[in-house]
Amino acid sequence: MRTHYCGELNREQLNQTVTLCGWANRRRDHGGVIFIDLRDRSGIAQIVCNPDDSLMFKAAESVRNEFVLRIAGVVRERPEGTLNPNMPSGEIEVIAREIEILNPSVTPPFLLDEENLNENTRLAHRYLDLRRPSMQANLKLRYDVSKTLRRYLDEQGFIEIETPMLTRSTPEGARDYLVPSRVHPGLFFALPQSPQLFKQMLMVAGFDRYFQIARCFRDEDLRADRQPEFTQVDIETAFMDEEGIMKLVEEGIRRLFRQVQNVELEAPFPRMTWHEAMGRYGSDKPDLRVNLELTELTHLMKDVEFKVFREAANLQDGRVAALKVPGGAIFSRSEIDGWTEFVKIYGARGLAWIKINDLSKGEEGLQSPIVKFLMPVMQQILEHSGAKDGDILFFGADRAKVVNEALGALRNRIGHEKGYASQGWKPLWVVDFPMFEYDDEGQRWVALHHPFTSPKTGHEDYLVSDPGRALSRAYDMVLNGWEIGGGSVRIHQAEVQAKVFDALGISSEEANEKFGFLLEALSFGAPPHGGLAFGLDRLVALMAQVESIRDVIAFPKTQRAACLLTQAPNTVSEAQLKELHILKMESAKVKS
Repeated sequence: MRTHYCGELNREQLNQTVTLCGWANRRRDHGGVIFIDLRDRSGIAQIVCNPDDSLMFKAAESVRNEFVLRIAGVVRERPEGTLNPNMPSGEIEVIAREIEILNPSVTPPFLLDEENLNENTRLAHRYLDLRRPSMQANLKLRYDVSKTLRRYLDEQGFIEIETPMLTRSTPEGARDYLVPSRVHPGLFFALPQSPQLFKQMLMVAGFDRYFQIARCFRDEDLRADRQPEFTQVDIETAFMDEEGIMKLVEEGIRRLFRQVQNVELEAPFPRMTWHEAMGRYGSDKPDLRVNLELTELTHLMKDVEFKVFREAANLQDGRVAALKVPGGAIFSRSEIDGWTEFVKIYGARGLAWIKINDLSKGEEGLQSPIVKFLMPVMQQILEHSGAKDGDILFFGADRAKVVNEALGALRNRIGHEKGYASQGWKPLWVVDFPMFEYDDEGQRWVALHHPFTSPKTGHEDYLVSDPGRALSRAYDMVLNGWEIGGGSVRIHQAEVQAKVFDALGISSEEANEKFGFLLEALSFGAPPHGGLAFGLDRLVALMAQVESIRDVIAFPKTQRAACLLTQAPNTVSEAQLKELHILKMESAKVKS
């Protein structure tokens, strides 16, 4: 039906007759001459419709936005002064000789070039939203990323193997999506949260280099970088330690940015331990573009008069830290009040601060309601933080988790809002994660990653004597404050796995009930193995420089896990429920 794509036309086709197909992006009537901007996935071509051809011109007059058209015509140079350097076909236009309306369109609910569209409107008419050039570019980028990673892994000897979508419910950190079985009444499949257990069994099976671009499902509360269904680039290897895995994956990401975005990432990526990242940045995925850091002050605050700081410093897991912002003494009280409300989102009770106006004036040169309570240690605070005239110190004092989350988030916000962040790409490996974190509600240790992560060599005995001290052979790849991938070396020895289960309070009976099929597989000569999984949606969103992964997924769900396009989830018939041996429940309407 067509000879060329609209966006591919250029001076090489001058004087040629071409046939184009696409949508009417815009129709303009310029005093007897009609211009149609014809759009397809490659771009836009300007069509000129002169009134000398009455039949063609009559068709052009009836065209409206989003009509589907087939247009034949001759390519010519645009007249002087009408060139558009912002589009590939901006030097030429097509003189229409024939216009066929393949399908008219009703008036769209929004203009495709409209900015600040309501997201619910976009999602309810996603097929129209996807026509917009920005969305077309995002999905093309997603394809290019997948294609490039596939090619790289193929060159490295990996093979792609699919794993089941209907599997067993296993504890992996989030709620499972359950699927009732008609054949086995009262029993359920679960949709996989990840292919974790299957890829480990593939290593036992001898496929020592596996990958899969895998669909994963987690029934959890959503936010901008989460969806109930998402995509991982899943990688697993045997007979390769963490150094080998990280080197292989890092080169793949460097090649990806080089080929897809013409960006050369630094080599090698810097590395930082988890404890250092939390101490300096309050985050295990620090945005290194922000040149602000936290200062540890807990040891100075154990005997100060200020009760909030003293009590936090004496908690077993307490922390008092400061965030120095150079030149921040100019911040207004309203700005500080806004940031105080912001850190409360992360559990902080407030945000103490000190403005360093003039150090030569002593206490009088310091501005804050809390200065008088801290004067005995003020000189040490200033020395540790490196604060100078014109700076401001923000303080966090609470349990370490609260302080880290609050000051870490504040660091990023002030850094980007107030010009303390650089441009470009800042990759990082975060290593030496703790094996466990303590769950206060459950009064027990839980795995920071998953229960099959191997402890750091030499830390096996801590699994019994001091689980909180044990480090793991886990590693995360971070880019501009986003965790884009994470993995670990897995446990392949039964005695080490038993110690981990004991630390987690999982009995041998419970372990066999939940993971028996994997434990049995590991008993048949399991090789040393490990891997990593990239969040494809996050990676593409980062490269596309969009705020939400919904903008790089063709048909995403809302933050309430609903599809506004198809109105899913929806009710089903009593007959369907009866087949599945499920009692009918009162129907509910999906909320957006």
